[in-house]
Amino acid sequence: MEEKSRKIIEILCAEFNLKAWQAENATALIDDGNTVPFIARYRKEATGSMDDTLLRDFHKRLLALRTLEEKRDDTMRLIDEQGKLTDEIANAIYNAKTLSELDDIYRPFRPKRRTRASIAKEKGLEPLAVLIMAQDKNTNPEKEAEKYIDEQKGVESAEDALSGAMDIIAEDISDNADFRKKLREFTQQNGFIVSKNSKDEDSVYSNYYEFSQKIDGLAPHRILALNRGEKEGFLSVKIEVDEERMISFLIRKLTPKVPTPSTTYVETAAADAYKRLIAPSLSTEIRNSLTESAEDSSIKVFGKNLNGLLMQPPVKGSTVMGFDPGYRTGCKVAVVNETGKVLDTGVVYCTLPNHDKEKAKKQLTDMILRNNVDIVSIGNGTASKESEIFISELIKGIDRRIYYVMTNEAGASVYSASELAAAEFPEYDVALRSAVSIARRLQDPLAELVKIDPKSIGVGQYQHDMNVTKLSSELSDVVEDCVNSVGVDLNTASPSLLGYISGINKTVAKNITLYREENGKFKSRSELLNVPKLGKKAYEQCAGFLRISDGTNFLDNTSVHPESYNAALGLLKTLGYGKGDNLSDLNGRAKEYGKKKLCDELDLGEITLNDIIDALLKPGRDPRDELPKPTLREDVLSMEDLKPDMVLSGVVRNVIDFGAFIDIGVHQDGLVHISQICDKYIKHPSEVLSVGDNVDVKVLDIDLKKKRISLTMKGI
Repeated sequence: MEEKSRKIIEILCAEFNLKAWQAENATALIDDGNTVPFIARYRKEATGSMDDTLLRDFHKRLLALRTLEEKRDDTMRLIDEQGKLTDEIANAIYNAKTLSELDDIYRPFRPKRRTRASIAKEKGLEPLAVLIMAQDKNTNPEKEAEKYIDEQKGVESAEDALSGAMDIIAEDISDNADFRKKLREFTQQNGFIVSKNSKDEDSVYSNYYEFSQKIDGLAPHRILALNRGEKEGFLSVKIEVDEERMISFLIRKLTPKVPTPSTTYVETAAADAYKRLIAPSLSTEIRNSLTESAEDSSIKVFGKNLNGLLMQPPVKGSTVMGFDPGYRTGCKVAVVNETGKVLDTGVVYCTLPNHDKEKAKKQLTDMILRNNVDIVSIGNGTASKESEIFISELIKGIDRRIYYVMTNEAGASVYSASELAAAEFPEYDVALRSAVSIARRLQDPLAELVKIDPKSIGVGQYQHDMNVTKLSSELSDVVEDCVNSVGVDLNTASPSLLGYISGINKTVAKNITLYREENGKFKSRSELLNVPKLGKKAYEQCAGFLRISDGTNFLDNTSVHPESYNAALGLLKTLGYGKGDNLSDLNGRAKEYGKKKLCDELDLGEITLNDIIDALLKPGRDPRDELPKPTLREDVLSMEDLKPDMVLSGVVRNVIDFGAFIDIGVHQDGLVHISQICDKYIKHPSEVLSVGDNVDVKVLDIDLKKKRISLTMKGI
């Protein structure tokens, strides 16, 4: 292994607490074009069971370290091309641990635009700057400066010459990598972010009108709030640090213990270097770094929230009415059967005082009874409160048990206006497509939500301020992990769902559905090899995540990979099972026979053996089925009904840096502050809560005017 690769492996091992063989194997698998879901599921022996989250972080860090090595090589080459590469500089480049350090090293050698220093050099003042910087006790700077007076060059006096020389010295000080590193570290550890109001008016940023906090303790959501407030013109934000201490540091480093006639000029240049060049540069750099770090943190939270939303358990076997609330244009209604097929649609008017609510009641009652509706899925957007009250009263008067549930409708309007929705439901207008989506979200959240750009699903904070590329990448990774962890039915999955399966891109996903239309249902996984543009590598990556429930090979309805079919059949034969036998005691028989012996005979690792046993015990397994089902309601609460100390059941709708928002059955979600989540100290609410969790909460306070509900999970 070459030295650079070895160095990267050592760093990865230290940062992720891995053994060298784990890091080397994971790197080799990634470089060989294997996807994260495939490696996490089917190459556990090679990686020591690194899960998908760890593998993604590992992959990102691997790319970052390789980028650092490329930058290291470029820096070395560019300085060498100028003939200025010394052993000292080469050693500094080799030992640099960040891109910032490499930028600092290259700064003096970077081609510069015209600056005050470059203009002074054009005037021939560089020798004077060198002489002053030497700070010889016998040098008289004023007399030496007189030698550089040259009106043709624009140096009209000794003062002009000295000023130009100090500009050169100031730029040299600013370009010193060691100085910048020390000053950056000091600012990061001791500096403050300070903000004041720029507009004399109230706003959502009023908490930051007189704000000051140390940089190293600033929470990500505060950084993003400050940035947005500044962008919208409500705040002026800056970094403050002990300027005198910073300048004193430079002076100590640059001047002798016994001052000389030149020392005063060096001190003046040092102060100028810090105030004019270093401080603004470091301020921009540090704020960019803080923003990047805050974005990364928030994107991680967004990803975790999205995971919770996507992995909510499906409500199977129910006929669902999707109810998309509205005011002037009415409420759009769509009924879908247990397979998601649309049975009925309509529009009712029931949310405004002038609406004929009796007519709406009759329309909906007829639709519910005609289609045997089990659950009404109400979108939680505009007019949802009025709709919830109306539906709650309506179902009480129907002579059969019907429930309703409030469904997160984020992104439904984006989907309904998309080309995908138009192709799926050309006979319906945009509004009715949205109602269908709201119904199907209850039946299979994952299958429906993959049709929507993840950025449009509002389960984060400040997502519209994020780096678009980073956010899209993170959210696509989350969707991919969710889809592959659940697996999909090869014969019913939409192109949107198939497109997130390991090894399958959008083109191949469309080709699979076209092949299905032309040739009928897939009978076996191996048929995938007939699909255009789906080669052997893609087949290897995707096959284990695609299920066929009624195919020719029962293993096709399990998560056993085709590469392990012979081993799985050998396992069953060795343990005495015949075709169609009940396998409920499979694990017990394997233990009795001896798993190590089985591994040797079948040429398997024990992790893979256990995975095969689990897969055989639960064919067609959906991991979401083991999670708590959504909270179904029969009656409605209002904020006015709430009282302090009231205990309620709720659903986590969003997790953010400072707490979590809980749907407790009223129009306004309540907030559980991070300090009210549990008795032990936690750094982030996501350590305890995830979107979709069912929780019990107690009401602390209700502010009807501001429509705020404070909740606690402690002491229940």
